Amino acid sequence: MSANDVASEGQAGAPVDLVVVGQGYVGLPLAQAATAKGLTVVGLDRTRAVVDALNAGSSHIDDISDAELRTMLEQGYTATADPAVQARAKAIVICVPTPLGEAGGPDLAAVIGASRAAGQHLQRGALVVLESTTYPGTTEEVVAPILEQESGLTAGVDFCLAFSPERVDPGNPVYGIVNTPKVVGGLTPECTAAAKALYSRFIDTIVEAKGPREAEMAKLLENTYRHVNIALVNEMAVFCRELGVDLWDAIGLAKTKPFGYQAFYPGPGVGGHCIPIDPNYLSYKVRTLGYPFRFVELAQEINNRMPEYTVNRAMAKLNDAGIALSRARVLLLGVTYKPDIADQRESPATPVGRKLIEAGAELAYHDPHVTSWNVAGHEVERVADLATAKADLIVLLTNHSEYTPESLPAGVPVLDTRGALRGTEGVETL
Repeated sequence: MSANDVASEGQAGAPVDLVVVGQGYVGLPLAQAATAKGLTVVGLDRTRAVVDALNAGSSHIDDISDAELRTMLEQGYTATADPAVQARAKAIVICVPTPLGEAGGPDLAAVIGASRAAGQHLQRGALVVLESTTYPGTTEEVVAPILEQESGLTAGVDFCLAFSPERVDPGNPVYGIVNTPKVVGGLTPECTAAAKALYSRFIDTIVEAKGPREAEMAKLLENTYRHVNIALVNEMAVFCRELGVDLWDAIGLAKTKPFGYQAFYPGPGVGGHCIPIDPNYLSYKVRTLGYPFRFVELAQEINNRMPEYTVNRAMAKLNDAGIALSRARVLLLGVTYKPDIADQRESPATPVGRKLIEAGAELAYHDPHVTSWNVAGHEVERVADLATAKADLIVLLTNHSEYTPESLPAGVPVLDTRGALRGTEGVETL
């Protein structure tokens, strides 16, 4: 069975090499990479406004500009909200969100919905790949039965099924879809081969997993590793201050060792679509076995308390100047979860801002990538000109590249949670 051996019955129009389900931060860059290599690609998204904007050449994500999207359209890319397009697909890749559910595991509603829609239109010989991050076993235990029930076909026999974890790092200037190694794990060796054949057409390096569970676990391992190590340095930041140790200097020294060490840095919390979320999927799955995953749960506890620690440090710095937090004007620099992008998903700026508002502070923010910011129903004042901004304290939360010592207003003390302004007069690091 080949991923290119797609039956023609039930199809209206020419076959499509690839349908990418979900046109967000993962799906749209994937569609771009495949389109650039000559594949016929259709982006499927259930949000009509997103589809209309994409077809009009207006991108809604940082990593693809309007000009790049227009190039995609010229190369043959189209977007649609009609799931019936999957009846023409040689391959279907599902890239839909898996947010945390109430029980602490992934909310698979979008994956289940996408699987049902794919199954209703799935053709014999096609390939289906799940890229959405989830716990080990999802591809085999959730997606496969739905596809089989809806299509009347058998996974691994009548169609190929695989898992391939997304590894998108928004704003990364070096690594993107094409040059980041792609892990693929199929239900059968033939499914793995079919997934490898698809991705090899537009991605440089393909790495074969033993199966979908190993591929699912790989993604969780990657982000749990980061989560735990960030928690380590966050806890060290707290006690190093009490010990009179400059942790930033210590980290710089440690990373001169050419082996056995990787540098991680403290901050006001963790943000983004992976690190604060993904380890919980693994912890959730482990709990179903009857015991806790203590490393992850402790790391979550430590990282979750960093926004409060940041506010306490801000309060202490204001107290040293004889100003109560409830009477202070605090200016936050950067409210996105990482530098030089507009993505605010799970940004620690939100809990920091909320705690400052609850303490009675007058809050303002500056961020070149965010034109409006709302915290707990409160529209926060945006400062347009940083150099002339008025504040009792500046708290740098996201180290956008334009935040240099020269860009700051004169005479305003700074709490730098990212170590970006170390050594500057009036700046205290976390």
